[in-house]
Amino acid sequence: MSHRLLIVEDDELLCVSLKRLFVKESYNVTAVYSAEAALVALDAEPYDIIITDIILPGKDGIELLSKVKDRYPETIVIVMTSYATLETAIKAFRLGSYDYIIKPVIHDEIKLLVRNALTQLSIKEYDAKSKKTSVSAVPKYDFSSIVGQSPLIKAIIEEVKMIANSKSNVLLLGETGTGKELIAKAIHSNSNRAEAPFVAINCGAIPEHLLESELFGHTKGSFTGAIYSKRGLFEEADKGTVFLDEIGDLSPHLQVKLLRVLDDKEIRPIGSLQSKKVDIRFIAATNSDLYNSVKEGKFREDLYYRLKVITLKLPPLRERGDDIQILAKYFVEKYSLEMNKPIKPIDEDAMKILKSYYWPGNIREMQNVIERAVLLCDSNSIGLKHLPEEIKNIDADTFDQTSLPLSIEEFTKRTIMKYQSKCSEQELASMLGITRKALWEKRKRWGIFKK
Repeated sequence: MSHRLLIVEDDELLCVSLKRLFVKESYNVTAVYSAEAALVALDAEPYDIIITDIILPGKDGIELLSKVKDRYPETIVIVMTSYATLETAIKAFRLGSYDYIIKPVIHDEIKLLVRNALTQLSIKEYDAKSKKTSVSAVPKYDFSSIVGQSPLIKAIIEEVKMIANSKSNVLLLGETGTGKELIAKAIHSNSNRAEAPFVAINCGAIPEHLLESELFGHTKGSFTGAIYSKRGLFEEADKGTVFLDEIGDLSPHLQVKLLRVLDDKEIRPIGSLQSKKVDIRFIAATNSDLYNSVKEGKFREDLYYRLKVITLKLPPLRERGDDIQILAKYFVEKYSLEMNKPIKPIDEDAMKILKSYYWPGNIREMQNVIERAVLLCDSNSIGLKHLPEEIKNIDADTFDQTSLPLSIEEFTKRTIMKYQSKCSEQELASMLGITRKALWEKRKRWGIFKK
């Protein structure tokens, strides 16, 4: 049974956008535009989590939070605000808010926040039921969830089967969007830790000062705004698996602290004088050249070798041959079913474009392209007119045909330069299969901004 989410936001576009985002993540979502409507919905049926704006017509989000915690104390509440202040944050935390997020809302950040909150909820339910149910918030991922028949992906599946029950840490390498988290979940789900938590953390999506508290927890009064003690995600993941995505973005300070966890099997919450033993298997992932970061002094060599006991390199989509066609058909079936649109297979011309495209954002980019195509499709099959212009035109406009093949970095750079004046930041990031933060960092590194 999927988790139930209630979104309370008076900005209709944002409300609809968030609803679609979490429906895609397989949550059961209700969206309303006011606190009064939210209370009516809560009286009708229970919700696991509420995401609410603070500024609402009538009762504001703080009033809603107060009433929810009074009537439904186990419900998780996350507040959104465009005007984050320490006073607002402290007031929300005092009333029992799980966390708050600052607008504009970044999809990857709010998905991570909800996932971590629901992982903690599952653990509380597990404790309450005296270990009669599974604590993992992650559904069982068997190998059928990994779509593809190419020799490269079959080899990855065989390796995952061999290492799943090992205690060894795993390093997943590969470009953005190649399915590293899916592989991490498959490793966890097929290991002897499958009934314990799987906790995914994007090291690049959370500011350093917040990430340390998220990972290690903190004691009451350990820093300004720490008005209660909080268990960290490492403690929540005891006996389970922690997936550290974008490990290359981890700060030097947190690299040292992570190394101590790996060596000593202990964590120490911020402000605490006592350490706690933990049993965690770590799976780390990166789309960057981590070994080069070690040589440049940006990543600790000792941590690098502790994480890469087992290394798996995921192939980019463009190297997976007929898997492009298999995945495209899979996503058409998935989204036509979700949208109740009986669409036949992609026509020959459109499939030819999909198979010849470079796919810098890999599977994640394809998923977005096919979802859009199914949504816009006004006939029995998806044709060229349903594909984004950047997909149809990118071969001629972005590549210098005399210099193929391009590196992924050079391709990304050219794509940003070509489309940044035509697309919003979110659209450009989605096209490349990266976060807005990663897009900003690449622009800064290369000195390319809108004119």
